Amino acid sequence: MSQDPKVIDAVVVGAGFAGLYAIKRLRDAGFSVQAFEAGDGIGGTWYWNHYPGARVDLECWDYSYSFSPELQDEWEWSHRYPTAQELMAYLEHVADRFRLREQIQFNTRVDAAEFIEAENVWLVRTSDGKTLKTRFLVPATGGLSVPKPPEIPGIETFKGEAYHTGRWPRKEPTYEGKRIGVIGTGSSGVQVIHTLAGKCKHLTVFQRTAVFVVPCKNHPLTPEMRQRARATYAERRALSRITRFGIPAAMPNDSALDATPEERKAKFENAWINSQLLGFRQCFGDILSNTEANELVAEFIRDKIRETVKDPETAKKLLPYGFPFGTKRPCLSDTYYSVYNRDDVSLVDLKSTPIVRVVPEGIETTEGLIELDMLIFATGYDALTGALTHIDVHGIGGRKLNDKWAEGAKTYLGLMTAGFPNLFTVTGPGSPGPLANMSMSIEQHVDWIADCMVYLRAHGIDRIDADKASEEAWMQHVQEVVSRTLYDKAQSWYRGANVPGKPQIFLPYLGGHGNYRKKCNDVAEAGYEGFVLARGKTAAAPARGEASLMADAGLAGGGV
Repeated sequence: MSQDPKVIDAVVVGAGFAGLYAIKRLRDAGFSVQAFEAGDGIGGTWYWNHYPGARVDLECWDYSYSFSPELQDEWEWSHRYPTAQELMAYLEHVADRFRLREQIQFNTRVDAAEFIEAENVWLVRTSDGKTLKTRFLVPATGGLSVPKPPEIPGIETFKGEAYHTGRWPRKEPTYEGKRIGVIGTGSSGVQVIHTLAGKCKHLTVFQRTAVFVVPCKNHPLTPEMRQRARATYAERRALSRITRFGIPAAMPNDSALDATPEERKAKFENAWINSQLLGFRQCFGDILSNTEANELVAEFIRDKIRETVKDPETAKKLLPYGFPFGTKRPCLSDTYYSVYNRDDVSLVDLKSTPIVRVVPEGIETTEGLIELDMLIFATGYDALTGALTHIDVHGIGGRKLNDKWAEGAKTYLGLMTAGFPNLFTVTGPGSPGPLANMSMSIEQHVDWIADCMVYLRAHGIDRIDADKASEEAWMQHVQEVVSRTLYDKAQSWYRGANVPGKPQIFLPYLGGHGNYRKKCNDVAEAGYEGFVLARGKTAAAPARGEASLMADAGLAGGGV
């Protein structure tokens, strides 16, 4: 490692869940750290996404840090599923409790980063026009942080208020007496819709794709509930680290097709009544791998929609078809379907009534003009890769990351991408990411990265890079795993289908959080097998683990 005082050990990009933990973990390991955050405050994804109704869809006991028992015990969650505002308060508490703001420069974007091969450092350029050198670059930019703008002509002509859920204004807009249109019915859209219904003069929902929405069953937490959770935190966290989704939920092996109709109905009704994000997927082991089993769940939920929505034509428009249940992230809401029984809520199905253009007065569809005072775009994100590809990153030989990923993102374990040494991605493409508990995945990644950096420092290694062959094999494995499921049958943001022109390749790893964690640990224990390690200001050595590199140098064991 360089002792040059002008070179920072690590630059962290972002100050959300991942960025904050990266700052703490690396600083505790004795590294100098500088973080940059584009916003003027803590929060990351939750800083930008605090639209009406925004809340996490995992229970607070799971979607929170596990690294500090004291933090777990002292923080008082108010609800089963915290709002964006409560999550912001939690992260601000974390930042203050562990003095993390000292390492963060706010209102500053990282615009570009170039790897200087002769020095094994990254030259980082920020939006304030300054540059700095860092040994390691750690983008903790989040998978859902770059909004995807709608592709609708005439948006710039609209004379009313217009907002994207992913860039909600700090000052909350007013809704009373306004005619509001919401475009999009994914998780953000569903939360906005059920929150604003009844709070404005009229709400018009422009639905591109009908989605599966299951009950949220959110509720305030009592002191007794918090105490029970604190008593079982250690067990809960330990179990979460070995399960498929990073939460303490066992997945069954039995088939829905082997159960009687009565048995299936009983399990589905229980999942509906005691709903959570994984509820239906926990009923049987083949819900996400067998088309017939999946359709049984899908039709059960469609029946619930028909029962809830009074107008048959509206109910028909809300029935999700064209993709298996669970292959797009299910949405949680207790009132979403019932809002369509209100006289002040209208549904426009864009498959039968497309938008022609936005005009100053509102939205013109093929059936006429809908006058609006406010437009809300819940049109999603350039997910998983967008935040990193919006930085002008140049690796070995000046190659652009955008050029390398032009036909689809490639990484080894979601941690590094070949040709871009000393750049670690947190929950990057090729890792479980959004298909597991993100807070648990973030801690696992940051811990691995910090341990790797400590190892490199202890062994005098200046450069680590992903081996290209290992990267290719890993991404092939990612695709092989998804091919055994129904996820490939959905045009989802998991594969970039929501962004025109983006290469469509399934990016999250579906092998399970526990299995993935074990793989990462095994790689580290084998001397970082599949990575290229090199000492000095030279080109990287052939793709071998540290054991081979040390043998060449005549070194035994782990000494230097």
